[in-house]
Amino acid sequence: MRVSKRESAADNVSDEGSEKTVKDDAIHLKRQIGLLPSISFIIGTVVGSGIFIAPKGVLKNTGSVGLSLVVWTLCGVLSTFGALCYAELGTTFRKSGGHYTYLLETLGPLPAFLRLWTEFIFIRPAVATYVSLAFGQYVVEPLFMPCSAPPVLVKLVSMLAITFVVAVNCWSVSMAARTQVLLTVIKMFALILIIVPGIMALVNGKTENFQNAFDSESLSLTKIPLAFYSGLYAYGGWFYLNFITEEVINPNRTIPLAIIFSMVTVIVFYVLVNVAYYTMMTANELLMSDAVAVTFANRALQGVAPAIPVLVALSCLGALNGGFFGTPRMFFVGAREGHFPAIFSMIHIRKQTPLPAVLFLYPLVIVMMARGEIFQLINFASFSRWLFIALATLGMIIHRYRFPDLPRPFKVPLAVPVIFTIVCFFIVGLSLYSDPWNTGGSCALTLSGVPVYYLTIKKSYIPERWKNAFNKLSMHLQILLEVAQQEVKTY
Repeated sequence: MRVSKRESAADNVSDEGSEKTVKDDAIHLKRQIGLLPSISFIIGTVVGSGIFIAPKGVLKNTGSVGLSLVVWTLCGVLSTFGALCYAELGTTFRKSGGHYTYLLETLGPLPAFLRLWTEFIFIRPAVATYVSLAFGQYVVEPLFMPCSAPPVLVKLVSMLAITFVVAVNCWSVSMAARTQVLLTVIKMFALILIIVPGIMALVNGKTENFQNAFDSESLSLTKIPLAFYSGLYAYGGWFYLNFITEEVINPNRTIPLAIIFSMVTVIVFYVLVNVAYYTMMTANELLMSDAVAVTFANRALQGVAPAIPVLVALSCLGALNGGFFGTPRMFFVGAREGHFPAIFSMIHIRKQTPLPAVLFLYPLVIVMMARGEIFQLINFASFSRWLFIALATLGMIIHRYRFPDLPRPFKVPLAVPVIFTIVCFFIVGLSLYSDPWNTGGSCALTLSGVPVYYLTIKKSYIPERWKNAFNKLSMHLQILLEVAQQEVKTY
């Protein structure tokens, strides 16, 4: 990595101070994400397609209205526990990269590489495919109601959404941040539009769908983890701000404040939205709907019902934008640490965006979109995602024990990471029994990274001519994409 002359003089200065000592034209990821964009980044990534699609998955696996609302609340509390743990990790380790960085710093390079491997192979492509398909479904389905939308058209529209998001994130960091703020405002308006008529109907006595709310003939202990997966997916995204720590202004203050405010807001909105759904629809009607928000709008918002699919689609677009903003920083940091090809640690010399890392994901998402049932994608990606989140918080506990005197600007009570880690491991373990096909496949793909690590990273057995060919390709890509290594240490 090339280092500027100013960097050595600023090694002992804080991140913010060292940032001010360099010229604006130096190639690096600048600190330009303040508190409002940080809050918008978290809320805008959390509130995506999940709240509009996951209620079906939660209800399907709980079997009752009452238990589904309990699961939604518990998922919110559990996600908040995890978010608080990541607030501590994000203020303790000032690098970007999220899960990867924390595993690297606490448990070592192999778990960190496996997290990077699974994110590349299937987690990010699966999650992006899920969200983009939801976008396409909400855009196309209203045009064909009451008939089903053509799957090919849904996928084409979904691909256009991904292409737009990739283009924005390649073009400008500030544009991507402003886009996220705008889309967050729109999606919160969409949730309010659902909550208000539902709660008004409930207050006016429409409570029949809540009678015998906990009666269930299909409740099974083995299905509960899958219900939690759907709920936790809807809350997923609280960790994305940690992917961009090096670009956050005053992270010691901004990260904890943004996380706490965002999670409280999301929990309140999610529970109220589900109450509104059940007020206007029976459990069977919700299970039969492929687009819950559209069905709700046709019942409760007939005057503005055509606007709901558009608002939901924009909400999905915001989640896509947040994912493509944050995840490439994990690949960027992984490449900087030598776990990925160096080309992915480079930045566009004028746009100051991690262009190769953003483009890296695009073809994988397009390929995965060609097939895959939407709820299977959740279960497939969730196993590895939550396994590594549990490992990261376990690593935090171990790191506390090993380095008790290390400065931790934000520190949560020990009970929080302990409870969160135990629950995550329990859900992950039980899911192997509940859905052995998807979770077993996810586990196998995760472990496939072990030989890759030992053959290519730990001890390189790659033939020399392959290395030379790859280096030549990387050089041509660097020239074509106009990218270079960052010149400023940003952590």
